Amino acid sequence: MPVYGADDRSAGSAAWTEHVRPRHAGDYCVATSAERTYDETSVVNRWNGIMKHHRSLLASSIGLAAPLLIGLGAAQSQSLTPNVTYNNPPTMPKPPGYTQVVEANTPGRILFIAGQLGYDAAGKLGADFRTQTTLVFENLKAAVESVGGHMENIVKLNTYLTDIRVQLPIVREIRDKYVNTAAPPASTTLEIQKLAREGAIEIEAIAVLPAK
Repeated sequence: MPVYGADDRSAGSAAWTEHVRPRHAGDYCVATSAERTYDETSVVNRWNGIMKHHRSLLASSIGLAAPLLIGLGAAQSQSLTPNVTYNNPPTMPKPPGYTQVVEANTPGRILFIAGQLGYDAAGKLGADFRTQTTLVFENLKAAVESVGGHMENIVKLNTYLTDIRVQLPIVREIRDKYVNTAAPPASTTLEIQKLAREGAIEIEAIAVLPAK
């Protein structure tokens, strides 16, 4: 442990100098309690003075910067629109009619659309599977347009079928009439035993829209 000797004080100084030397030869020696008290008090006083000065500078800086930051944030929320990218990495299998990875880097709105079945607005079920599938996509279109969006804003589809081998080709045919086939949404399709309501198809969706 370093110690301070009586001759380590500077004339006219309220604190001890930074020069440190041991009283005796050896690995270490112990300072007197008076020396420790004087040194610790001096260090604490200097530290408190430095911190008070830094806090004052920080408060002034925050006060000057806050209006600029608030203005910048408001401008961004009003001007930025969703930046959505569609990517099929070469390290993944090539997908048939959908996108493997959809990235939304956006402060915009995220729309979650409940599973849609093949019913029209009056609650009537489509007569056959093709009609039901068309009604499903019409319902998805109505949902996204109800908040000012378009089918191109849909980034994810989850499809539930009761007979995937027969039904999937029809779903793909009709789906391609509604989505952007150059940048189709990500997609998952499952075969299930039965839907919660009568029908043979249900599709839920996620869309990303510009901020209001």
